[in-house]
Amino acid sequence: MNNNSLVSIIIIFLNTDKFIQEAIESVVSQTYENWELLLVDDGSTDNSTEIAQKYAAIYTDKIRYLEHDNHQNKGKSTSRNLGISHARGEYIAFLDADDVFLPLKLEKQMAILESHPEAAMVYGNTLYWHSWTDNPEDSQRDYVPELGIEPNTLVQSPLLLQLLLGHGGAVPCICSFLVKREFVEKIGGFEETIQHLYEDQVFLAKIFLTAPVFVEGGCWEKYRQRDDSSWYLSMYTGEDDKARFIFLSWLEKYLTEQGVKDAEIWRTLQEQLWSYRYPILSKITKRAQHFVGQMKALVR
Repeated sequence: MNNNSLVSIIIIFLNTDKFIQEAIESVVSQTYENWELLLVDDGSTDNSTEIAQKYAAIYTDKIRYLEHDNHQNKGKSTSRNLGISHARGEYIAFLDADDVFLPLKLEKQMAILESHPEAAMVYGNTLYWHSWTDNPEDSQRDYVPELGIEPNTLVQSPLLLQLLLGHGGAVPCICSFLVKREFVEKIGGFEETIQHLYEDQVFLAKIFLTAPVFVEGGCWEKYRQRDDSSWYLSMYTGEDDKARFIFLSWLEKYLTEQGVKDAEIWRTLQEQLWSYRYPILSKITKRAQHFVGQMKALVR
């Protein structure tokens, strides 16, 4: 492996002073040493800013603090793009401020990408981390979801997009990505019209359409499960459904603009969009299918 390859790690944060230090320390503890860390402040009003600036002052040659003009809150996509614009590395990784890398994360994934020059990105599975609370009831709740695809495989485009649309396994967590910078620039980074939810899936969709991706069998990150996270709250407010419809509508437009003709992707996308555009018909259809299934079971 070429140990001279620099990895730029981007942590965006907004009021995460309870967790950000642990996230930063998980980068500092990497066994692969040629990295830089970009801490992008999205307008924090708690002690997160002070913590980030402290680390940037201690590790002056490794860690940099960035913020938007006038300390504004601009959103996840814009904040990640700010980090990308300042990154110097040939490879880019992302880490949310409440999650952590395991020590071998960069070493293992760098070895994979440098041995598969045709791959734009590598990702693996991620531990869904409940036990961080130290509550006895959470101690047995940690789990690793099914990948949905054979691990340690170079997957040709656009199969992973088909799986992403069809719920064919775990959606890769953003902390599991390691991407070649040239492909991040090729796809234009993150889509700044989508900021809050599904912004990572927009990024994935563009990568999956562009080049092969290596899906590895390792698990090198902990994805902290929190009742107050934006994703968790969205599941109970109905915001997740609205955000997914926005994502699917964006993808429909993007596929058209890119001239994508893959019939299977279009079929799956239209099936997904149909249930949002015709919700009453969708409910009736699902009930009818359930009824038919019951009748067939009775006949058998």
